[in-house]
Amino acid sequence: GVLNDCLADAVAINEPPSDKGRRLKIYYATQVAVKPPTFVLFVNDPKLMHYSYKRYLENYFRKTFGLEGTPLHLIVREKTR
Repeated sequence: GVLNDCLADAVAINEPPSDKGRRLKIYYATQVAVKPPTFVLFVNDPKLMHYSYKRYLENYFRKTFGLEGTPLHLIVREKTR
């Protein structure tokens, strides 16, 4: 719950990118590993995730959870229907 609240705050501050009229939608996130912290983001289309926005999310998670200096892994997956 806390991770998805943090994700909602990050998306509210800086909206996801759009490409040719299609906007990236991030449905939810989950943590799958601890060393190093690994998060999986479920989205509508992984190709819409720009590397700069992925980096923005990594930095936002670092700042929010006190993970400065820690490598983070963000895995972007398409949500199955």
